[in-house]
Amino acid sequence: MSTAINNEQLRMAAIAEKVEHGERLSLEDGVFLYESDDLLTIGQLANKVNLRKNGKKVYFVDNMSLYFTNVCEEHCAFCHFRRDEGEEGAYTLTPEQMFDYIDKHYHPGMREFHITGGHNANVPFQYYVDCIRGLKQRYPDVTIKAHTAAEIEFFSRISGLGYKEVLQALIDAGLGTMPGGGAEILSERYRKKMRLVDKASTDEWLDVHRTAHQLGMKTHATMLFGSIETFEERVRHLMYLRELQDETGGFMVFIPNAVQPASVDAGLKRRVSAYDNLRTIAISRLMLDNIQHVKAYFINLGTQLTQIAFAFGASDAHGTIIQERISHAAGATSPEGLTRDELVHLIKGAGRIPVERDTFYNEIKVYE
Repeated sequence: MSTAINNEQLRMAAIAEKVEHGERLSLEDGVFLYESDDLLTIGQLANKVNLRKNGKKVYFVDNMSLYFTNVCEEHCAFCHFRRDEGEEGAYTLTPEQMFDYIDKHYHPGMREFHITGGHNANVPFQYYVDCIRGLKQRYPDVTIKAHTAAEIEFFSRISGLGYKEVLQALIDAGLGTMPGGGAEILSERYRKKMRLVDKASTDEWLDVHRTAHQLGMKTHATMLFGSIETFEERVRHLMYLRELQDETGGFMVFIPNAVQPASVDAGLKRRVSAYDNLRTIAISRLMLDNIQHVKAYFINLGTQLTQIAFAFGASDAHGTIIQERISHAAGATSPEGLTRDELVHLIKGAGRIPVERDTFYNEIKVYE
């Protein structure tokens, strides 16, 4: 046995010992796990941590994705959803137009509207507030999850208000929580290379969530991986989230999303591998010891790999969605949505216990 192999085994054993005793992993530990080819051991460790935290329960929510506008001032290198004002396919909906879409798909028991969209500077901040207010008045029992930290930073710029005032205005209108998008990779080198220079910086993204948490809001966190970032940048991203969670305790779930290619016909060389998806879910579970859930986002993974992810540290399958557009605009090959029955079948098929939840992980129904 070579010295290198022996050292790798010793290092993995030391990490396993930390996991066994609930000790926090370091930056060096995280990078080592990314560089290791022992995927099954990494998965087993992550599964152990997840079972300790959540047992065999896997959560999902009955939700609907909504998109008020795809007009955006940003030109992120990975985005195929955005349009310029006046460009073919560009749109900005009124609340009444959105109601027409929702009413076609709405059913009693729907618990969440998940709203994402462009940074549209052609409408004032009040437009976004009015959209939230209109939805909440018409569907008072549905939680509104809307506006990433990057959007909040954008609203602050166009309104002249601070993050706290922007968030408070949205909360007063009916906002319940924020999605985790806009983080991409929390690295300024990455953000410059990926043309995110006008989008919220690492510090700004974190500060928006810090402010939301201080206002009593629970939020979500993401990472968009699989392009130009290094393994160290991925692990540092996780550590930024872990440090903020130590400070505020405001993150409910972490969602690692793989970059999608521009075409649905893109070959294997253009897509993040199943290996990297599973490895990233597992390492996220191991690094983020203070965040309760890691999500296996079936839109990114596809349904079968999602099932495997439940054995690699994931405890959430997202939700019904109805019609996802952003990942599919970038070439996702997964379904645009799943029914409640399909999600229950998917989770049970992986040997786990499906649990329907609300946005805040309160259990609605356990499907034993």
